[in-house]
Amino acid sequence: MPDLPPENHARILRNLDDVRARIAAATARSGRPPEAVSLVAVTKKAPVEMVRPLLEAGASILGENYPQELWKKSEALAGESPAPRWHLIGHLQSNKARRTLPLVEMVHAVDSLRLLEAIRELAPGLSRMPRVCLQVNTSNEEAKHGWSPSGILEEADAIAACRAVPIVGLMTMAAWGTDAKTARPSFVRLRETRDRLRERTGLDLPELSMGMSGDFETAIEEGATLVRVGSALFEGVER
Repeated sequence: MPDLPPENHARILRNLDDVRARIAAATARSGRPPEAVSLVAVTKKAPVEMVRPLLEAGASILGENYPQELWKKSEALAGESPAPRWHLIGHLQSNKARRTLPLVEMVHAVDSLRLLEAIRELAPGLSRMPRVCLQVNTSNEEAKHGWSPSGILEEADAIAACRAVPIVGLMTMAAWGTDAKTARPSFVRLRETRDRLRERTGLDLPELSMGMSGDFETAIEEGATLVRVGSALFEGVER
């Protein structure tokens, strides 16, 4: 595996410092401490040598979109210090769940009752069940997975019955083509949906996974506790 050129290593660290500063500023604007928001460093398409500087700088929560890529990187980075804390942030097919769930701390995109129930069925065979967020399609785009805001409320009782799975929050993505300003309604809608689902299910749902490189500051202002940032960390780095 080729070594990462020093200039690329330095650029990744500068980008990480910048993202952390922007997170701190956004949490201050929203009246929360910086530790109220966790950075999920999205390593999609980034080779392992570009991920190591993030780990060395303490950005240990790593997010992958595809289970197969997560499997490969999890093996390649085994033994690193600090140890990677893997989050699956993309769609999980039921037939990949058994292999994926033991590797991750959180699944961000449980996008249907069917998948949630499939995960519940696997619970007895797992030594550790990851936390999950339920994906809500707050932009109403047909190409996106997830419950509609009304649909998830309609299935509140069935969701609440899946107590073997630690359901800790909701996740969304803003509409394609939005910017930091126009993405805000999607984040407001997720927070409001979380509050209604909390009332109907009795689940605490402390986590809101929302916000990406182009809009994470807006998401934080609207209550995000997990931001999924990738391209901002690798900006200016040749792959």
